[in-house]
Amino acid sequence: MKQQLGQLTLLVRDYDEAIIYYTQILGFELLEDTPMSETKRWVRVSPPGSACHLLLAKAANEAQVNQIGYQAGGRVFLFLYTDDFWRDYRKYTDRGVEFLRAPAEEAYGIVSVFKDLYGNLWDLIQPV
Repeated sequence: MKQQLGQLTLLVRDYDEAIIYYTQILGFELLEDTPMSETKRWVRVSPPGSACHLLLAKAANEAQVNQIGYQAGGRVFLFLYTDDFWRDYRKYTDRGVEFLRAPAEEAYGIVSVFKDLYGNLWDLIQPV
């Protein structure tokens, strides 16, 4: 059986601010923005060419609001693979992305940890 991850849900405060961040700062593509009701939208973004998407879900109650940026309990949550680490590292740094760890060459590739708009931790990785 062949399987793959299709999308992951990421809790956000506001659809529009999340769309701006993920498309204009990280350079993701807006794949879909479909109204579902007066308060809910189906918003999907993805790095260019990626088979896996992020579903941006606006927190709907206090419990969900409390989990924004903390869905993985403070650990690195998402792993963004790149074919050119230094190109993307410089682009993100120039756009104000906060890196929490200096770039390092590890056995598995070049990596650094950054924090997104909501505090989620990401690894930017150029695999070997």
